[in-house]
Amino acid sequence: MQATRDHHEMMEFNIGEKVSFEPPGRGKLTGILMKYNKKTVTVITDQGQRWNVSPYLLSKVVEAKTNSSKKDNVIPLKKKKA
Repeated sequence: MQATRDHHEMMEFNIGEKVSFEPPGRGKLTGILMKYNKKTVTVITDQGQRWNVSPYLLSKVVEAKTNSSKKDNVIPLKKKKA
């Protein structure tokens, strides 16, 4: 039953959607939902960090509409050192 509830929570968010969450001991982080995992979703923060977050901790981010051109949902990732 818990897996079904978790899956339902996860499906409320779409890949590429702007989300926010607040990890314990840190401030609110925002980023783009990148991937569904078995029990979590992967979020790439605006600072380029990758987090696996439980879906019930996420909130959708509603951005204010402006007259300027739309931003791309592209976040540069840091390359791993070999």
